[in-house]
Formats: sequence, C-alpha cells, structure tokens
Amino acid sequence: MTIVPVALGDRSYDVVIERGLLGRAAEHLAPLARGRSMAIVADANVARHLVALEGTLAAAGIASEAIVLPAGESTKSWGHLKALADRLLAHGVERGDHVVALGGGVIGDLVGFACSIVKRGCGFVQVPTTLLAQVDSSVGGKTAINTRAGKNLIGAFHQPVLVLIDPDVLDTLPAREQRAGYAEVVKYGLIDDFPFFEWCEANGAKLLAGDPAAREHAIAHAVAAKARIVAEDERETTGKRALLNLGHTFGHALEAEAGFSDKLLHGEAVAAGMALAFAYSARRELCPRQDAERVAAHLRAVGLPDSVAAAGIIASGAALVDHMRHDKKMDAGTLPFLLTRGIGRTFLDHSVDLADVAEFLDGR
Repeated sequence: MTIVPVALGDRSYDVVIERGLLGRAAEHLAPLARGRSMAIVADANVARHLVALEGTLAAAGIASEAIVLPAGESTKSWGHLKALADRLLAHGVERGDHVVALGGGVIGDLVGFACSIVKRGCGFVQVPTTLLAQVDSSVGGKTAINTRAGKNLIGAFHQPVLVLIDPDVLDTLPAREQRAGYAEVVKYGLIDDFPFFEWCEANGAKLLAGDPAAREHAIAHAVAAKARIVAEDERETTGKRALLNLGHTFGHALEAEAGFSDKLLHGEAVAAGMALAFAYSARRELCPRQDAERVAAHLRAVGLPDSVAAAGIIASGAALVDHMRHDKKMDAGTLPFLLTRGIGRTFLDHSVDLADVAEFLDGR
C-alpha cells in the first residue's frame, strides 16, 4: 500500500494506492458512512466494479444505493448535474454524508461538482477506475461540467475527503482509454521532471501492456507530483498549479471542435496539445527543436496523436483560436499559455499573440 497525503490544512486527505483495494474499500469507507446508506454514483461502463464495491460494503453491513449515469463526456452537462442533484436529495444526503464517485474523470468531475452544491456542500470520495482519473482528475478538487461555450467552464473547487486507487481495475480498461490516461502520466515528466520523462520513454510501453510494477510506479509518482503542486497552489493563485494544464489550452480547443464527444478523448486531446505546445515553443525559439521532436516521437510511439491532423480534427487555426477565447484562464483579454524551454522546463507565458497561434495551427 502507498499512501500519498494531500496537505491542505483542515481539508487535507489521503490518496491510498493498493492492488485489490476495491475489494477492501469498506475498511476505508466505514468510518465515513456514519451508519447511513451511502450513495454510489457510477457510469454504465463500470458495472462490474460497482457490483464489487456494493458487495464489500454489504459484507461490512453498510447499505448503499447506486446511481448509474451514461458513460461519456456528454454526461458532464447541466441536465445530468440537475438530475444527479435531485437523486442525491431524494436519497436523503446530509451535509455530513459522503457520496462515492466510482468511475473515470467524467464521473469524478460531475459528482464532485454536485457535492459542492447539494446542501451547500457535502463530502465525497473518489474511487477512480481509469488511468487518467487515477493519475490526475481524482486528486486536487477541480470539479466542473461542460457547456456549449467550452470545457469545464462551470464548476467549483471542492476537495474529496479520500481517494482510493486500485490499479487492478485498469485490467478491464480498453486500450484506447489506457493510452489516453498515459498522456496525463507523461505530462508530469514534461512539466518539471526530465528523469521521469526518461522513465516514461523506457517503460511507457510496459505500463500500457499492463505491467503491474510499471503501472503502480507511474500512478504513485504522478499522484505525489500532483499532490505537491496542489498543496502549494490549491486554487491556481500563484501560477504553480497552472503548470498542470500543459497541453490543455490547445487540447480543449480540439475537444470543443470535436463537440466534446468520443471522437476525441480528453487524454488524446491533451497529448496532441502537449506536442503542439512544444512545437509552438520551438517555433518561437524558446525550446530546442530536437526536444519538441523527441516529445512528439514518444507520443506517436505509444499510439497518441501529436498534431491537429493526428487527432482527427479538420479546422482552421482561426477556428481553434476562437474556442480558446472562451478559456476560463482568459484575463483582461489575454490568454496565458503553458510553453516550454525544453523537456521538464515548462513555464507560463502571458505574451502570446493569438493571431500567431492561429497561423501556427494552420496546416498542423
């Protein structure tokens, strides 16, 4: 078992990582149940894991009620937020209760946001079942839904009280979802940890093939890196946490162009976005061109897109930049970009000309 603390004062919590943990989840959830029925929110793709979780709770004498939502990015919507809030209220959720979010990033984001507003805030536990959620979205308290204007534009910071990660649940994850999650793994090496990027180059294929040791090392390393950054800058007020958005400005524009659909998964968009951030940095002579090429080569090697075209998006640079104008990081008409001076040397640039970005994206 690996326990990674997220140090946030009176909102601190632990991330518990252990193979087979789902079958023993009741040990960790019992103190939070308070003798009451726990609501478990899951998506239709994790029925097998839902049965296992309900079973371990029942064996421990803990009642539960399952709320199953459709899988996919479109579930992060006003309609599903309203429906979920109504279901939680019908369940009788109190402020002191804890809702369990069982699923990937979509479920974690939606449940976290619902719990931030139901009864003006109740507790929730993240039990992430995808690689992307395990290494990124389940930790840090960012919760949100999407709108027609863009991704994650309506939301709140609402920290979970506990995160339970069972690497074994990834055995049933489709290969495409594994690759999408891997984008968020390699991101930590690209931000500020060149040795970890080298580890990814050497072990990424093993991780994606299901090697238990590689998988556990990557999850623990990524969670520890994110926990450290979140503890330093929980609400992105100093700029430190913004580094976690490497590739996301480009990536969110690609997702918006894809209609926030399964045509392009979030991790795939982030992969392409990171490659674009490196390529654009090289264009501006901030980053060695060989570093940009090395990053793109690694993403291609593991089956991830490294360009707009590789992501399956056909759009002009101007159209993609129009999506960026709705980015929640816009400040006085200026959009900060995560750029890089090389692998492991990401920084926030406030001087990017969007017209230049549009020109760069044409033909990419």
